[in-house]
Amino acid sequence: MRLDGKTAIVTGAGSGFGAGIARKFAAEGARVCVADLNEEAASAVAREIGGIEMPVDVSQSASVRALAHAALEAFGQIDILVNNAGITHLPKPMEEVTEAEFDRVFAVNAKSVYLTAREFVPRMKESGTGAILNVASTAGLSPRPKLNWYNASKGWMITATKAMAVELAPFGVRVNAIAPVAGETPLLKSFMGEDTPEIRAKFLSTIPLGRFSTPQDMGNAAAFLCSQDASMITGVVLEVDGGRCI
Repeated sequence: MRLDGKTAIVTGAGSGFGAGIARKFAAEGARVCVADLNEEAASAVAREIGGIEMPVDVSQSASVRALAHAALEAFGQIDILVNNAGITHLPKPMEEVTEAEFDRVFAVNAKSVYLTAREFVPRMKESGTGAILNVASTAGLSPRPKLNWYNASKGWMITATKAMAVELAPFGVRVNAIAPVAGETPLLKSFMGEDTPEIRAKFLSTIPLGRFSTPQDMGNAAAFLCSQDASMITGVVLEVDGGRCI
């Protein structure tokens, strides 16, 4: 019960890594807001863990502002913010990615961190405490070919994490990131381009531990970094990747 009495918002928590983080937070005692563009998926996870669901498009300022208002009304205070929602473009040469694809990737993966910070950081500063966790990727540390602009968006998130950590440390707010390798989530097929046994085997051959990341892996790492067990840790990008970045 490391998060007993804490309140948390997890974006993109209707499926995949976000759902794994939401489940682990609830198991550790937190009250969790399951925020997702897919309201039906968010509702299902919220019912499962005894949390509340809220719709959000993290790329839109009005939607993020509405989420912040509703979450604060429901919880009174937000102790933990997890920026997990993310998308990618399909594998292709960098010059073939359309402008619309590029804009969407950076709106969801990068601009969202700015938008949530604008809404939640002032309140965390006022309370003198808080933990923010950004779900980055090994793609931001060891880029894969043909995912160029997705790689860049996650590299941006890693730099943003460190910059936020330095600025917010004097206010008692910690900011960290986790860097998963690809996992059994809705994005897996998009990363690989095509989901076949051969492509899976090739992908797995780059991961020393020989398996994909799981939502449970992400939940375990996130719960640690957002708990008092990690009270002296800020600005860290924790690789939860089975050795992919070695």
